[in-house]
Amino acid sequence: MIKVLYIHGFNSSPQSMKAELSKEFFRQHHPEIEFHCPQIASSPKAAIKQLEAIIALAPEASWLLMGSSLGGYFATYLAEKYQLPAVLVNPAVKPFELMLDYLGEQINPYTQECYQVKAQYIADLKALEQTRISKNNYLVMVQTGDEVLDYQQAVEKYRHCQLVITPGGDHSYINYEDTLPNVASFFNLQLNLA
Repeated sequence: MIKVLYIHGFNSSPQSMKAELSKEFFRQHHPEIEFHCPQIASSPKAAIKQLEAIIALAPEASWLLMGSSLGGYFATYLAEKYQLPAVLVNPAVKPFELMLDYLGEQINPYTQECYQVKAQYIADLKALEQTRISKNNYLVMVQTGDEVLDYQQAVEKYRHCQLVITPGGDHSYINYEDTLPNVASFFNLQLNLA
């Protein structure tokens, strides 16, 4: 049994454009695959616990990871812990540095959840950092016009992995749907075009 675990980014949700496009792509072309995209908890510790619990529910499954932005950071942690393949889209590389700008009250624009970003989250994110990257486990897709994250950090961190660097674009990843056949190919999935 093959399962995809899609991990959305900071202040995002399963209703985000990339999550929805991914879900629809797998439904159309790979109906045999179970697609999971949970609403991730706001605290890093709770988020990782939640994601590990999802994987633990089906330990015999072949899990494929997808992560966008902060979700890419979490996906990297899980990929190294469980030695799973992961596709990262404009991934956060040092979110613990960026989180300083978000301390205090936040409102998730998708869910309207109001929550506090605490100073502890910075240490919690730092604790998840992976410095040794398994080069065959990743397909990393970045756009140079990303206005939120420095794409060069991802290029440097994942330099030994499969990298797709697209000029222009933005943090949302313009024309994301066009990348999905490449994602399936990375995961060694045969496209079901029937």
